[in-house]
Amino acid sequence: MDERGGSFVAVRRISQGLDRGNTCHSTSGNFHSLTEVVAGSAAWLGRGLSCVCAQRRESDPRPSFDLTPAQECLQRLQLRIDVAYDSSIPEHREALRALWNAAFPDEELRDLISEQWKEMGWQGKDPSTDFRGGGFISLENLLYLARNFPKSFQDLLRKQEVKPRTMVGATFLKFLSENESAFDLLYCITFKLMDHQWLAMRASYMDFNTVMKSTRRQLERELLLEDVTRLEDLPSYSLLSR
Repeated sequence: MDERGGSFVAVRRISQGLDRGNTCHSTSGNFHSLTEVVAGSAAWLGRGLSCVCAQRRESDPRPSFDLTPAQECLQRLQLRIDVAYDSSIPEHREALRALWNAAFPDEELRDLISEQWKEMGWQGKDPSTDFRGGGFISLENLLYLARNFPKSFQDLLRKQEVKPRTMVGATFLKFLSENESAFDLLYCITFKLMDHQWLAMRASYMDFNTVMKSTRRQLERELLLEDVTRLEDLPSYSLLSR
């Protein structure tokens, strides 16, 4: 290929024996090969190279373009991606109902358009509107997750899996899982510790942020102590009295 001012030159060698009863023909009845040179705009390069100077007759064999297994998989995937969600197609409606059954197996869906969908996190009562961007394959993906990894699907659905960003957060989450009143108890400890810090620092109103930061650092240090297995083991817990 040779670019010349936005055009291209395609050179194609036609082997001996090809019937030339078309727009491209030999000037000699006896030839071994013919080299064709076609010049044209690069805008139709992809289309042009597939049919350069060939007017195929019905009797001519069809050209074969074999795809590799990987290309065939990509082609099938592209066909799936191109399918838009269509509520008039029974298969699509059944898939949507199957998604609900996977999410809430003990709760019957009254209608495909229902306020019930908001329980699952959809924007409105018609979840099909949320599939417009992703197409039918996005619904298929959710169904695949729900059917093959039901525990993870339910965790995502109910936001049950919480991953703290710090060790302090992980420690408190452990306490909370063992005692639902852990947050209330930590509040009491924090409030009393802040008062203790305030008095020890002889703080004024202008020192409020400093006291808060000092209280937080102290609590974080205590929560990471090896011998602390519950909030009652925190040294600052001793500040509380009944």
